[in-house]
Amino acid sequence: MKKAILATLLFSSVLTACSVAQVRNEDAPAISPHAALNISDSRAMYIFSLARIHLLEGDLDGALTLMLAAIEADPKAAYLQTATAAIYSKMNRYQDALEACERAIKLDPQSAEPHILAGNILAGLKRDQEASLHYKRALEIDPTREELYLQLAVVYVKQFEYEEAVKTLKGLLKVIPDSALGNYYLGKTYDQMKLSKEAIGYYRKAIELKPDFEQALIDMAISQETQGLHDDAITTYRQLLDVNPLNYNVIHHLVQLYIQQHRLEDALELLTKIKQSGVSTLDVQRKIGLIYLELERYNEAIAEFTDILAKEPSEHQVRFYLASAYEESEENEKAIAEFSKIPKDAASYVDAQVHIAYIYKDGGEPGRGLDILNSLTASYPDKVEVYLNLAGYYDSLGKPEEGLKTLIGVESRFPGDSRLQFRIGVLYDKVGKKEESIARMKKVLALVPDDAQALNFLGYTYAELGINLDQALQYLTKAVALRPNDGFILDSLGWVYYKLKRYDDAIDQLQKALTLVDDDATITAHLADVYYARNDLRKALTLYRKALKLDPERKDVAERIRKIRAEIDER
Repeated sequence: MKKAILATLLFSSVLTACSVAQVRNEDAPAISPHAALNISDSRAMYIFSLARIHLLEGDLDGALTLMLAAIEADPKAAYLQTATAAIYSKMNRYQDALEACERAIKLDPQSAEPHILAGNILAGLKRDQEASLHYKRALEIDPTREELYLQLAVVYVKQFEYEEAVKTLKGLLKVIPDSALGNYYLGKTYDQMKLSKEAIGYYRKAIELKPDFEQALIDMAISQETQGLHDDAITTYRQLLDVNPLNYNVIHHLVQLYIQQHRLEDALELLTKIKQSGVSTLDVQRKIGLIYLELERYNEAIAEFTDILAKEPSEHQVRFYLASAYEESEENEKAIAEFSKIPKDAASYVDAQVHIAYIYKDGGEPGRGLDILNSLTASYPDKVEVYLNLAGYYDSLGKPEEGLKTLIGVESRFPGDSRLQFRIGVLYDKVGKKEESIARMKKVLALVPDDAQALNFLGYTYAELGINLDQALQYLTKAVALRPNDGFILDSLGWVYYKLKRYDDAIDQLQKALTLVDDDATITAHLADVYYARNDLRKALTLYRKALKLDPERKDVAERIRKIRAEIDER
């Protein structure tokens, strides 16, 4: 009896050490044999024990030699074949391992262990279909093994057989209803199927069973984000930080979520705590600096970026941020000095030179800026970006025709560049050539059918011209589907609805647009126009006044306010 126990323990160690794990989770159970071993030869058992010692010492060749000798002593012992297969697997001799597993299976068809090992080896070799057959047979032999359900489900997912994976995992939950891993992997599988609502439900069950199941919490939070349940995701991330306040992966997700929601102060508070904890990284400081920059707290941004550069002078992107902070705070000499320190081999070099050019322009020296940009086109003749920047500079000087000339002059060098076509289309529009502008935007869509900006441009242009409104609606509906949180595209869609006299739809889209961009005079005036068309003069008047406050130069809005006042007085 003691020999049998010893054999089981030794066999378990060999098999577990050599198996190819398929369940990639630290909470996944280790594979261990359950079948009783029939030890018929004491000499074979003794040799097996010696082989185990060699294996523990890392002597695979010695362990294999002894294991083969044990098989000679007891050729009918299935456990020796399985243990030999495990050693072959550890030596990367996978075909020999699989053959040993097959011999073990023939010797003892009711043992799950050789099937498990064969399944693990085959799964590691990406022979998933064969692996699944072994796992299923192992489950028939021993349907109580949690890890087998998990391994089989993972193989199904790898083969995109999601329904089979779900069926397998639900089978596990019938056998072990309180399996946290079963619920977790069901959640993961539903995530793969893009069924976030179902995924969240199973993640939640896994967490109820195991409250400290960190990976389940993380995955649930990500699914909540996917579903647009941002408040729930924040709550989940916060729950994770209660367990591990310095989990940087969670902090990263939470900070990104805060930034997406424009909750910059919340993101800053979280990052500042990390910095104060003493485990701050340069990435944390970089994020803090960028948030300060976005919040227009330029002195604090400058302090963060300067501190980073004192530690890592070669962080050229951070130097770019520092220079930008100086530029925004109108410390132009310091901005130029920092931009100028960025070397030519840095990814931000061209952008830095463009910023210097605009600083000179805004300082009353447009010629110096133009010289810099022309120099860039000479240094980088094969970079379309430098020509786009030069054209944009001409446009900012009130010379869109010069920008257009620049881009058309190099168009043949970049025949498939949608950005170039888009910019040409915009400049054609600025010089009053609508047909040419529309033609260029259609070229953009021929190159990139899902270009949301080109779809928006065409749709809005048609709406403004009062032509092709059905086509405009198709363009803008697609653009909104591509970028549902872009307030300007929603405004364009609302404007087409207005032109189609679908006023309820127009109001719906324009109100969404104003929720996203509440300080834009054009969107505000558009919504006012819809209310005016519906003869809701007081709402229209309130919105026109707001639009005029946002842009006092809008003479058309001022005239509309005067007209509405007169109409109200007449009533």
